[in-house]
Amino acid sequence: MTRVVIIGAGFGGIAAAAAIVRDDDIDLVVLEKADRVGGVWRDNTYPGCACDIPAPLYSYSFAMNPNWTRRFPPHREIQAYIEDCAARLGITERIRFGTEVTDATWTGAHWVITMNGGETLEADVLIPAVGQLSRPAIPSLPGAETFQGTAVHTAHWTPDVPISGKRIAVIGTGASAIQLVPAIAGDAAHVSVFQRTPPWTLPKPDRRYGRARLSAYRKWPSLMRASRAGTWLLTLVTGAAVTGNRVADALVRGISHLQRRVQVRDPELRAKVTPDEPMGCKRVLFTNAWLPALARPDVDLITEKIVAVTENGIRTADGADHPCDVLVYGTGFAATEFLVPIRVTGRDGVLLSEVWREGAHAYLGITVPGFPNLFLVYGPNTNTGNTSVIYFHETQARYIAQAVRRVALGDRPFEVRTERATDYDQEMQTRLAGSVWTGCQSWYRTATGRVVTNWPGKAQEYRRRAARLDPADFR
Repeated sequence: MTRVVIIGAGFGGIAAAAAIVRDDDIDLVVLEKADRVGGVWRDNTYPGCACDIPAPLYSYSFAMNPNWTRRFPPHREIQAYIEDCAARLGITERIRFGTEVTDATWTGAHWVITMNGGETLEADVLIPAVGQLSRPAIPSLPGAETFQGTAVHTAHWTPDVPISGKRIAVIGTGASAIQLVPAIAGDAAHVSVFQRTPPWTLPKPDRRYGRARLSAYRKWPSLMRASRAGTWLLTLVTGAAVTGNRVADALVRGISHLQRRVQVRDPELRAKVTPDEPMGCKRVLFTNAWLPALARPDVDLITEKIVAVTENGIRTADGADHPCDVLVYGTGFAATEFLVPIRVTGRDGVLLSEVWREGAHAYLGITVPGFPNLFLVYGPNTNTGNTSVIYFHETQARYIAQAVRRVALGDRPFEVRTERATDYDQEMQTRLAGSVWTGCQSWYRTATGRVVTNWPGKAQEYRRRAARLDPADFR
């Protein structure tokens, strides 16, 4: 029997498990460091937290959900959905919760996985599914340790974070911040938002699903697939805009410009929220509440550079002090640091961290030369800036399932050829160098200038290229 270990029980890990769990020849174990499944949706519970991809597409194609209450569901519904999927698919019973992996070593015949506490587990196939959004990024700011108030990252939010009547400082204007700020504005005494670069935004076509729609979805599941297909078509437009289509780019830019004109009457504030980077440098964000929140008299948008954190607030480069009681880091995740802090050792004792010293890379974002029977979910260059990442997860899960079956049939070890991986990586970096990300700042790039997170093309191209495992790619 082939032993398979998956690390992580978020959307990627559950997708991989679902693709192989029904194979009677597979002994599957999922290792999860937390006490529940869910990944980012388990960890992110800040006010206003919700999906920014419509629910029909932000769900598994093999587990359509007729119970979404609205087009863009809140985090608690998404968390309930993934928990339900894991239970119904028989995956929950295979998960070892509270188990953090520290090391994984290839012995020449199998993987030895070391867990917190020193326990080890052997596996023929190792599938890390820890994602790109598992480690919050907190900037190193002078004086941060002296702050006397409450400091919290959005991914570490707890119910006891004080908001009502407090002065709140929010660092960042990414996906988390644009949901948090409108949710707390009005309850907080004052909100100061510190912006490095403004994001591109579009109107959020949200709506609550009525009883008739939900009843129809339960009675005729095919209607959910039609809704999913319609949502997919809309993402093709935004996808074309960030991958170089001039007509789509002009259309989407025009809509974003109109949104700013309508929602921000103050010319000075409108200038501050107008992006000066190409669309796609950061994720295009859907929101109806962000710009009106910034226009409130009890909300300030500050674009001066932060130079220090003081005991009572934040000091900016113009010498101004901005007092606050609560400091919120809406600064995203260490997306370029794949698999950190797990120490992965491959063939001949080579460390994956050394192979990736100048930036992570993997064939199809899934497999790396020198690391047999290791297959990544949500690996390098598989992030999407415009559609559902679950679409990519499912593609990777199907590919990995094919590899697992080959290992089960005796193809051991199963290792991608160096020349295939090298050619693929060169293609990725060449395409990315000529794309929108060339003009961006450092969100997607390593110190060496490599773009290691994003996929350079359309989602359907990735689905096509990773649809079938080619044995000729492996040694």
